[in-house]
Amino acid sequence: MPEVSEQANAAGQSEKSGSLPQVSSEAQPVPAAATDTTNEDGSSKGPKRNRGQTGKDRREFARKKFRERKDEKDDEKREQRQPNADRTEPRLPKRKVALLMGFCGTGFQGMQTNPNARTIESELFKALVSAGAVSADNATDQSKVQLQRAARTDKGVHAAGQVVALKMIVEDPEIVQKVNAHLPDQIRVWGYVRVIRSFNAKTACGSRVYEYLLPTYVLAGQNEAHLEISRSVPFEERELPPTSKDEMDRMREFRISPDKLQYVRDAFGKYKGTHEFRNFTVTRGCTESNSRRHIYYFDVSEPMVIDGSEWLSLKVRGQSFMLHQIRKMVGLIILMTRQNAPLKLVDAVFSGPRINVPKAPGLGLLLEQPVFDGYNQRAADNKQGATGPVHFDDYKEEIETFKQKYIYGAIRETETADSVFNEWVKSTEIFPEAYSYVNADGVIPESAIIVPGQAPRVPPAFVTTRETASKDDAGAASSEDELDSKDD
Repeated sequence: MPEVSEQANAAGQSEKSGSLPQVSSEAQPVPAAATDTTNEDGSSKGPKRNRGQTGKDRREFARKKFRERKDEKDDEKREQRQPNADRTEPRLPKRKVALLMGFCGTGFQGMQTNPNARTIESELFKALVSAGAVSADNATDQSKVQLQRAARTDKGVHAAGQVVALKMIVEDPEIVQKVNAHLPDQIRVWGYVRVIRSFNAKTACGSRVYEYLLPTYVLAGQNEAHLEISRSVPFEERELPPTSKDEMDRMREFRISPDKLQYVRDAFGKYKGTHEFRNFTVTRGCTESNSRRHIYYFDVSEPMVIDGSEWLSLKVRGQSFMLHQIRKMVGLIILMTRQNAPLKLVDAVFSGPRINVPKAPGLGLLLEQPVFDGYNQRAADNKQGATGPVHFDDYKEEIETFKQKYIYGAIRETETADSVFNEWVKSTEIFPEAYSYVNADGVIPESAIIVPGQAPRVPPAFVTTRETASKDDAGAASSEDELDSKDD
């Protein structure tokens, strides 16, 4: 079943694919040759010819493509002729590819290579070298093969679909199987696609799809025992009471009603479209001019019962996301559902003053896949250096099997053992002062507004009785792709 490091994304990312609607408040330049049009769901209708294109524009475009092809051929010849006294193997040509992969992030310190840390990239690169996809001459430096990722993920976060671009040796028809043989079972390479020389996995990605796995018991009504603690115990003296196994078993027997499920769907549907999301990210550096984002959809699945507990799969596709955005979007709807707050509260949070929206646990979040509609359309029009579109359609069955066994399994096991979502719910109800805007009127009171320069009221250090709950919030702090604004 099922955040992805820690700086807010610059608005819109100016180099995002042209096939998706631009949501930045500033006008974006239109390519001289053609512009892409999109359907309402974000899929591409294909290029639309710009009638104002001049002969000079066409000549410059042709010269640019000629130079790209010439540079690629020159690189290949240079690699074949360049002498190296220490080389023990013949130099094989490298091809620019988009490597399609997935992984369970449990036990890893995130995606990006870091010194003295076990990361997804470091394991992948070692396997590529061992399998012969990267030569021994380039084995000590990833930059030599121009390795880059479509999205960054943080500690413990998963990805069913991730794209890594690099220059790789692909002469061996069994190279994918050989790479997988050198990888742990929780990291898999699905395949690769030849791409044009200028392909950039981050900037060519026009949108990303994330999934969030949510146990439905967190959507039940408020716990009166927790509310009584918040009313009767001074703020500094409150603690989270332990929850017995029998209590957790009873909670996990909860099944969502059709009416409550429809409320949840309607609530998440309020996120669709272009909105001001500054209340869904960190305060630092976030303004009205850089926090508008476009959400194509935020869908809620039918309930599914697994190992006696009921879950919902939430899937969201956005052009880009800011730090903590997805987790805060989920957190707000959980609080609203538990108190049956009016749906107009979502609009108030979009347009209202600064408030504290809690981040839902990072445990349930995973990167479903990056989407390259704009690049795929251009690649279809110009076959030079590309053999097909960058997508995961050919690997759906393998990916689903992997998700069920490694990703969904890891999420369920952690929730069963540590009750991460229950600990999160308890903390919001025993320390509810910051969330007084979740009320029956759907109006944000002055008591909930964050005052600039005024330190927020922080619960005492012993707020959680579970070490794993605090580790989740500190370690897997954010896995959304807005972190790529500072990515290399």
